[in-house]
This record gives sequence, structure tokens and C-alpha cells, in this order.
Amino acid sequence: MADKRELEEAFRFFLNGELERMIFSNPRNRDHYIKMTVRPLMLKGTLKFQVEEFTEKQAFQKNMDREEALSYLLKQLDSLYRNGEVVSGAGSMNVLVGKKGTVTVKKKLKIAPGQKGKGAASGNDLSAEAMERLASHNRKKNYVLAEGTPVPFLAELGVMTADGKVVKARYDKFRQINRFLEFIEDILPRLDRNRVNTIIDFGCGKSYLTFAMYYYLKELKGYPIQVVGLDLKKDVIALCNRLSEKFGFENLHFYHGDIAGYEGVTHVDMVVTLHACDTATDYAMAKAVRWGADVILSVPCCQHELNSQISNGLLQPVLGYGLLKERMSALITDGIRAQLLEQCGYKTQILEFIDMEHTPKNIMIRAVKQGKPKKDEGLELQKLMEELHVEPTLYRLLREEL
Repeated sequence: MADKRELEEAFRFFLNGELERMIFSNPRNRDHYIKMTVRPLMLKGTLKFQVEEFTEKQAFQKNMDREEALSYLLKQLDSLYRNGEVVSGAGSMNVLVGKKGTVTVKKKLKIAPGQKGKGAASGNDLSAEAMERLASHNRKKNYVLAEGTPVPFLAELGVMTADGKVVKARYDKFRQINRFLEFIEDILPRLDRNRVNTIIDFGCGKSYLTFAMYYYLKELKGYPIQVVGLDLKKDVIALCNRLSEKFGFENLHFYHGDIAGYEGVTHVDMVVTLHACDTATDYAMAKAVRWGADVILSVPCCQHELNSQISNGLLQPVLGYGLLKERMSALITDGIRAQLLEQCGYKTQILEFIDMEHTPKNIMIRAVKQGKPKKDEGLELQKLMEELHVEPTLYRLLREEL
């Protein structure tokens, strides 16, 4: 059992450039933050610590110096989190806070506190090993599809060489694919290993992400899945089917058509829509809700509909600027979509997604089915739509479900 002074000294020992990560979890209540991570980074030649805190829907980052970070993490551990995990070049540590406030610390050190070496690095006094790790932090990360490991379909699509080296000119695409797979990784608990999971991908285009999703779920994780890709371009569909056959992806098929009229399945576990233009996103979401899909992943684009509808006297000084009106309309569109899915029984998050085709950073709406629809929670949203004089397509399509 450790007292506060011992706990402070333990964290001080690890809070240096040798640190790999700290993770604080199991909050006493989940009303606000549910997890916190700490990692070192170099900013303008100075060692800082990035503290990232997560709510159910968002993540917030702060960069702190050593003493500020130490004070903050001790405060959060004392008031909020029950578990703390530390991984460092100097060793590891686990902290457990009991219901009565008792603190248990378990350490495995590679060097004794106070002894010169890895664990002694503090401030900017870093070992060459730590400096290299910090310097390479933004160059490399632990991707879902790792650099250096050959992935046949990525080689065929020109993202990798045959020996697994990422083609420099396609590195942004490689990052985008891996970011998308991180979102897939988060929803793995919603898939069933004991039956075939059906996934519909509407607006699949050239299908880099569709192939990546299939490869990750089927080849790497071993989930029984069938994936259907839909697109309105016949030449793209023909190409994707040829590639799917070439890669040996037996349960990945592409069809020409719109998701609104697709009737090839009776039950769908997950619906993916990436860059479904304007109201096509709404039709895909409505179809997903009616299918009872457990997961919806959507990256909307070209949200034009509300731009022609939105009107509000109080906001007119801002809406008078065309560019601002366009951007506000897009954000309001996606906010309303997220809320409508919430009313249909989904837990919805709005996340940032790397998008190479439209803007450097786009929004992803991730919705996971939680239970019964929340039909009695739509009054505020209804009032907002009335104030802005808008009636989005998704609202009209889901009117009976709300």
C-alpha cells in the first residue's frame, strides 16, 4: 500500500523521456472523462508531455511540462481514475485505487530509482535511445497494417512495394487506410465470430478501404464476413470485382446500384458510406436503421441540402458570407444526422477522419446500436430545425421511426 508521497515519487521516476505511455482508466463515474493517456514529445527542442483525455464522444489534448503533468495526473488519479498503467524504458508500473481510497502500486524496474541510466533521464537529459524514439514518433507509429509487412492487395494497388515498403507518394493513402481500420478495430466487439456478418459498403469507389476492411476482418482477424460493395459507376464495379477475384477474396462482391434500392440481403450488421454525396448519405443511413444494422460508419461529403434551406435572422450577419454559410450548413447537417441516429437507438460519435479525396480532414459519424429508440428526446432537435427553417432528408426518411 502506497501513500501520496510514495505515489508521487513513483510517477516522477517514470515521467521522463524514457516513457512510452501512461494509461488511466476505470473512472469512478463516466459522466465526463472515461480514459486518459500521457506520452512524451519534443516541442521546439523541449521535452513536453501530451495528456489526452477521452469522453464517450470526444478527445481533448493538452501539452504540459513535467511538473504540470505530474500534478495533473496525480489529481486525476486521486479524484477520478481507479487504474493507472505505465510502460517505460525504465520498467513498468500498475496502480490500483480501492473503493476506500487505498492505493496499491506494483513496479517492475530495469534500474533502481536514483541510479544513473534509463530511469534517470529527466527534463531534457535524455538517452540517445529516448531521443531517437521521440524524434521518430511522428515518422512512425504502430499501424494496423504495419510498414515492412507485405500486404498483397496494397502492392497491387500501388500503395506498397512487393517487399512491404510503403511507396513515398502513397504514404497519405497508407495513413488513411490505417486510420479507417482503427475505427473498424473499435467496433470489433459488435461482430459475431459464430455466424457470418454482413457488411454493406455504399459508394465504395475504387475500394481501397473496402479491400482493407475485408483483409483486416477476414484475413487478419478471422471473422466470418460477407462484404457487398455498391457504387453507381459500372466501370469501377467491374474493376473491383476483377481485383477481388485476383486477391482471392471469396466473400467480397461488388454490384452496380444505389443502396436505397438494394434488396440483396435481409439483415445487415454494418453499413459503411464513405463520400456518399449530399443526401445519398441520408438514404444510406435510413436504410441502415431499417435493416437494424449494429454499426454505421459514414463519412459524408458535399452537404449542400441545408445550404439552400437555412435561414435565421439572428445568424444572418454570419450566414451572409457564402463560405461560412456553406461550412455551417455542413456541420449542422452532420450534427442533426448524429442526433437523429441517437433517437433511433444508436450511440453516436463524430470523429475526425483523414480524407485524401476532398479535404485534408473530414468528419466521420460512427453510430453503434445500443437499445431501444429514444423517441422522447427529440424536442430540442425539433426546436433547432424550426429555428433554422430546415427539414433534412434524413428527418423525412426516418419520421416514422422517430
